[in-house]
Amino acid sequence: MVMLLGKKVGITQVYDDSGKMVPVTVIQAGPCVVMQVKTPKTDGYCAVQIGFDDVKPSRRLKPAEGHAKKANTTPKKLVREMRLPDDTKEEYKAGDSISVSAFTKGMSVDITGTSKGKGFAGVMKRYNFGGFPASHGTERKHRAPGSQAGYGTDRGHGGNIKKGKRMAGHMGNVRITSKNHKLVNIDEENNLLVVKGSIPGPVDGYCVICSSK
Repeated sequence: MVMLLGKKVGITQVYDDSGKMVPVTVIQAGPCVVMQVKTPKTDGYCAVQIGFDDVKPSRRLKPAEGHAKKANTTPKKLVREMRLPDDTKEEYKAGDSISVSAFTKGMSVDITGTSKGKGFAGVMKRYNFGGFPASHGTERKHRAPGSQAGYGTDRGHGGNIKKGKRMAGHMGNVRITSKNHKLVNIDEENNLLVVKGSIPGPVDGYCVICSSK
């Protein structure tokens, strides 16, 4: 398994060998620094902690600054852990650098990011409800959610609304994993990955790129 941390640069389009236009997303991936190596002996499991994007030491707490010094690096904005099987033979050392060269062109990757926050949204925008009729007696309730008591109450378990009932609320700003994106191109000189399709999150949003299972 290979994992990199990155930042979404934007979307564009390229042409494949047959001349077909392919929508792609450009990701600034790495280089990432190995912050810590965890083993079954020291931590009870096997994992590698990697960091991406430098940040001023003054903007991090002293423990985070000291943790980075152990790996001979500076504090990072984004730190994530890559879990490895306990019998893995891959060798990582604190302070090592992981770049886009860990991936190969044409392979599939899974990308995890935080979707765009949409604020408070009603049921028509959030769940594509049809709304009430536009005329014929409907008065000031065109975008209302409709009745909630008949099918919404959790009778026998209390008077509350059932969990999962589709209602107005906070839309977006959740963790999403988009799977099986083909790696269209790799620019090792500029640390760029070009993947087919769109990925979750806004421009300059952080993401995690993993090789697909």
